[in-house]
Amino acid sequence: METAQSINSDGTAGVTGQAPQRTKVLVVSMADALDRQHRFSDRASAAVVPWRFFSAYSKLHPHLVYDETEALLAHGRPLRPGELGCYSSHYAIWEQLVADDDADQYVVLEDDVIVDWEYLKKIIDADLSPMKIDYLRLYYKYPVRQIVLMNAFVDRSRSLVELSDFAYGTQGYLITKAAAVRLLMHCRVVRRPIDDELDRSWAHGVRNLSVFPFPLIEESGASTIGASRFEKYPMPAHLRVRRRIHRFVERMRLRKAKAIRRLRHAFAN
Repeated sequence: METAQSINSDGTAGVTGQAPQRTKVLVVSMADALDRQHRFSDRASAAVVPWRFFSAYSKLHPHLVYDETEALLAHGRPLRPGELGCYSSHYAIWEQLVADDDADQYVVLEDDVIVDWEYLKKIIDADLSPMKIDYLRLYYKYPVRQIVLMNAFVDRSRSLVELSDFAYGTQGYLITKAAAVRLLMHCRVVRRPIDDELDRSWAHGVRNLSVFPFPLIEESGASTIGASRFEKYPMPAHLRVRRRIHRFVERMRLRKAKAIRRLRHAFAN
C-alpha cells in the first residue's frame, strides 16, 4: 500500500493510505506516589485515550552500567539516586516497547503533567512514520534554537520543530520501536541524566523533534529527583584536564551538528 503525506481538508498535514500505529500510553510514577497518582487520575478522568501507570525505578536498572568517572567527565558531577532511577525507568520502558508485540509506539508521560488529551489523540491517530518521526517531544523545559519543519502539524495551530540544543525534560514524548532500539544500544552506559542524553541527537542519531505549542504542561511542584543535583561539585584534581577536554570536544560536536542541521534545512527548502 502506498503512503503519502497530504494536506487534509482543514489545512493540516496528515498521512493517507496507512493504518494507524498501535500506541500505548504509559505514565511513569513511583509505586508509593499515591498523591501524584490520584491527582493525575483526577485530571485524566475525561481522557479520550486509554493509559496506565508504569512503576518507576528507584535504583539502577540491572541492564545498565553506571561509571562515576565517566559521569564526572561528561556531566561534571556524580548522578544522584533519583537520576539513576529516572534513567532506569525510561530505559525499562524502551526495553518493554521493543518486546511488545501489541504496540508500534509508546507515549510516555510523567505523573505530574496536565494533558490536552484531545490533541494527544490526534497525534496518536496520525501515522507519523512516513514523516520519519521516531521520537516526538510533547514538552521541554528550556527555550532553545529551533527549526520549524512543518506548520499545521496534525492540528492547524501546531508546528513540528527540530531542537538544536539541550532543552531538557522527559515530561512527555512519543517513541517508536526504531528509536527505542537505537537508544537502548547507545544509553547502556550511564554518563549523564536521561534527558541530557536524549538531547544529544548528534551522538545517538535520533532526531530531537517536538510539537509546539505543547499538548501538555508540567504541574508546579517539587521534583521527586531532588534539588541536590544543582549544588556545585568539586571536580577531583586528577580529572580536571580531562573534563576540560571532554567539554571542548562536546561543544565542537554540537556546533558541527547545528551546522549540518542548518544546511539540511536550507537544501530542503
